[in-house]
Amino acid sequence: MTTPPHGGPDRDPGPGPAVQVPSSFGAGDPPPGPVDLRAGCHGLPPLSARLAPWMQELLADPVACTQLLEEHGSPLNVHDFCALADNAEELTDVAEAHGVDLRIFVARKANKTLGLVEAAHRAGLGLDVGSHRELAQVLDLGVPGRDVVVTAAIKPRPLLRLALEAGTTLVLDNLDEAAAVAQELSAAPGTPPGAGPPLTLRLAPTPGGAVGPTRFGESAGTWQRWAASQDAPDGMRIAGLHFHLHGYDPLARARALGEAFALVDALRGAGHHLHFIDIGGGIPMSYLDDAEEWTSFWEAHDGQGEDPGPSPTWRGEPLRQVYPYHQRVVRGQWLDSVLRAEALPGTTVAEALRERGLELRCEPGRSMLDGCGVTLARVIQRTATSDGIPLVGLEMNRTQCRSTSDDFLVDPLLVRAGGPPSEPMDAFLTGAYCIEAELILRRRLRFPEGVGIGDVIALPNTAGYLMHILESASHQIPLASNVVRGAEGFDRDRIDAVAPQRPWRDPALAARLRRRSDSPRRRGGGSPAPSC
Repeated sequence: MTTPPHGGPDRDPGPGPAVQVPSSFGAGDPPPGPVDLRAGCHGLPPLSARLAPWMQELLADPVACTQLLEEHGSPLNVHDFCALADNAEELTDVAEAHGVDLRIFVARKANKTLGLVEAAHRAGLGLDVGSHRELAQVLDLGVPGRDVVVTAAIKPRPLLRLALEAGTTLVLDNLDEAAAVAQELSAAPGTPPGAGPPLTLRLAPTPGGAVGPTRFGESAGTWQRWAASQDAPDGMRIAGLHFHLHGYDPLARARALGEAFALVDALRGAGHHLHFIDIGGGIPMSYLDDAEEWTSFWEAHDGQGEDPGPSPTWRGEPLRQVYPYHQRVVRGQWLDSVLRAEALPGTTVAEALRERGLELRCEPGRSMLDGCGVTLARVIQRTATSDGIPLVGLEMNRTQCRSTSDDFLVDPLLVRAGGPPSEPMDAFLTGAYCIEAELILRRRLRFPEGVGIGDVIALPNTAGYLMHILESASHQIPLASNVVRGAEGFDRDRIDAVAPQRPWRDPALAARLRRRSDSPRRRGGGSPAPSC
């Protein structure tokens, strides 16, 4: 995540291009005119979201938004996975044009819903899983092990066993993990040499230039020595290489691929039969269409303290690490630039793949979920700090629209569904945690026609990472519910029936405690005090 080059804004240019959609209306009501979804709220300066057609349809219907929140609570993560297959096809079309075989595994960690798993499987895509529970759920939904890659950063023994038993592609991150897998395989003798489950070695490309350091993987030399040692038993089948790079630079991918090609050649020369290289994730997408808005925001951001007007961020605090919410080269164009880049002297990535008969694999998350989700939250109150900064309080907390980026730099939309609006105001969105800086967004927002209690704030395009990667149930506030669009409308996703905690070892004890916590408290009730 980087801060991009900056450009120049006008002062408060107002919301971005209007999105006009027909509004719904009840029986007997005169049909109103089209709704401008951006009219009710925009950032200072604005960062206008790209909106999928289904999002426009939903957000133009205040009744539908209110009913969803009344039924499922606030906040609510709303999904429609129709865009998933199209996003993937954008990549496969480019690979096919280069004569390269491409296999996509959708990163499950980017969105926890079971609806995502089912949509990916229907589209013929694989799944990338990062934990024992993610793997077990994918297998329980009927996804065969051959369509699953296990890339978890930490792999306890139960995860290794399940991955091996199911025949998934297991990515070995380091020598300790390789030793643990060797022990698991030796405990189940009888596997002919080279016939074991497919294993992938995670390469840590040599840092330098565009390639930064990484905590994932081992060097090429380390893996070569390991493969030649007695630590790699005959039952191990090295099927491919994998690497993980931070950032989105296509030239960094090409350089890492050049190192991977050299390691493939060396391992093949030693008798191993590798047939793919996996470049991991980091395939970019763009949340915004307007490059000028993006550069204008950064000029306003960098000018805080110099401009006498209100600062665009909370108390003028700078944003230091952010996702590049506007990118010009995304998905298919980005992959094209990778495949055209030189990986080895005089040889492009695509040529090197074809010459070696190697399949290219990847594990995108965010870019596959582009256009697949929106988060709705109910307005509860309008207040101000003791020094006069207006606030709009939402029934949600800041972890429910958050990633590793300092802020979500996309304007929310206001759905008018509540009571009388306030006066026009510039304000910040706050959440439910008892923390001074409990901010849903760290940017100042303008409400040109005010905001009412019961109105709905919509955070667009949040399906990739923003809904789930850092969500918390602190204060015993429930996690957000998740709904997925089906043939009959939006249905609750079954992931919400899965308790986030590990199950009790004694189910009977758990049941007794639940009954006790649900019963009216007696004076002096509760658990006995410990003897100190």
